Amino acid sequence: MAQVLEFKLPDLGEGLTEAEIVRWLVEVGDVVAVDQPVVEVETAKAMVEVPCPYGGVVTARFGAEGAELPVGAPLLTVAVGSVEEPETRPRPSGEPSGQDDGSAESSGKGAADGSGNVLVGYGTGAPAPRRRRVRPARATASEPVPAAATASEPAPAAGMISAGSKAPLHALDAATTAPVTGAVEPQGPIAVISPLVRKLARQHGLDLRRITGTGRDGLILRTDVESAIKAAGEEVTVGAAPAAPAARPEADTSIERIALRGVRGAVAEKLSRSRREIPDATCWVDADATELMAARRTMNAGGSAGGAKVSVLALLARICTAALARFPELNSTVDAEAREIVRLPGVHLGFAAQTERGLVVPVVRDAHTRNVESVGAEITRLTEAARDGRLTPAQLTGGTFTLNNYGVFGVDGSTPIINHPEAAMLGVGRIVPKPWVHEGELAVRQVVQLSLTFDHRVCDGGTAGGFLRYVADCVEQPVMLLRTL
Repeated sequence: MAQVLEFKLPDLGEGLTEAEIVRWLVEVGDVVAVDQPVVEVETAKAMVEVPCPYGGVVTARFGAEGAELPVGAPLLTVAVGSVEEPETRPRPSGEPSGQDDGSAESSGKGAADGSGNVLVGYGTGAPAPRRRRVRPARATASEPVPAAATASEPAPAAGMISAGSKAPLHALDAATTAPVTGAVEPQGPIAVISPLVRKLARQHGLDLRRITGTGRDGLILRTDVESAIKAAGEEVTVGAAPAAPAARPEADTSIERIALRGVRGAVAEKLSRSRREIPDATCWVDADATELMAARRTMNAGGSAGGAKVSVLALLARICTAALARFPELNSTVDAEAREIVRLPGVHLGFAAQTERGLVVPVVRDAHTRNVESVGAEITRLTEAARDGRLTPAQLTGGTFTLNNYGVFGVDGSTPIINHPEAAMLGVGRIVPKPWVHEGELAVRQVVQLSLTFDHRVCDGGTAGGFLRYVADCVEQPVMLLRTL
């Protein structure tokens, strides 16, 4: 018989713990090849197509489009090859637990050919045969089944619940004294999957059996546990009968609730952390950008036919890298545990980009080694990828300084929030004609407001003011950049 392998949501890197299913790329019954993308998910960083490391026939999918799954949750099952299932054959009573007879290896390629697309938790070679965990043969009143085990493996009096079972969680009360067999674990989602959820519940003394999951098939999510923690005056007593749900007041249909997840949730968490941990301060200055705009027109007029135009953002990015070379204190981060300021050798320049999915900050790697044309080309490439939802987590992380051009929204000034764990962010307002004293006379000039928010732990106001003044001088007299070319 074919071996059914379960493919779980892999660790997508960068500390991500969950992802939302955007679009399934395969149906139940489809034949998939090794490393074929099977689902498109949205993480807090980017849209990602997830390849399956197994080749075979899709027998089940877990999670509808729009559902949010934690890392390690089952995505789908694949029937692979035609081999004896090592976990279902009877085990001799004398065989040690966890020992495998190598039946999967003796059948040639066996269960699954190796995946060349490395996913965290899925190697490139053939997977090792799964080993069955040994469970107690029976549980009595004096030897109850641990709460964590019953919460993650709900079972009726017979001992196990099938993959499609819809048994309510309070059915676990009977299971705590029922015999537990050594049968194969059930396929599909179970009451609790995420170890973070179990840990959170354990820290707050919550019995997961008393929590109603809002995920698929009653899956208990982190938000469910957090809601239980926040319930004022509620005590959860292990072994007590589940209380009837309290009557909720009639919801106000005029109120709209939007889940803080995905990109919006990641932005909220990062900005909140920045405000909590970084003692920031802001300084700003108005600058006459007339000469900068004239220089840009000259560059674009003298460029090759059909060549890319030099953008204002590219010029400002080049000015930033020159300023950071003079004031390296602002290209750093703070190691709070070690109580150290970490000066970074290279400038990886982030820039804020507004997309349909929300605000993202792509990163131009090694911006200090690029000229205006190279920086501009990379900004254009990353902006297009951001709008198409093709940015990878690696392209959205690792920045050392951020440039935020909020002038595109038609505003003059702002107090930017630092992109944690960076040390500073330069904000740029709109460039508009304003009355300005130029060479002793009142004239109409192109004026822009520049604001710098900085981590007061890495430098004092003198350094921040010096950085901002240098940027303003380069805006007013672009020829100053010739010194750094």
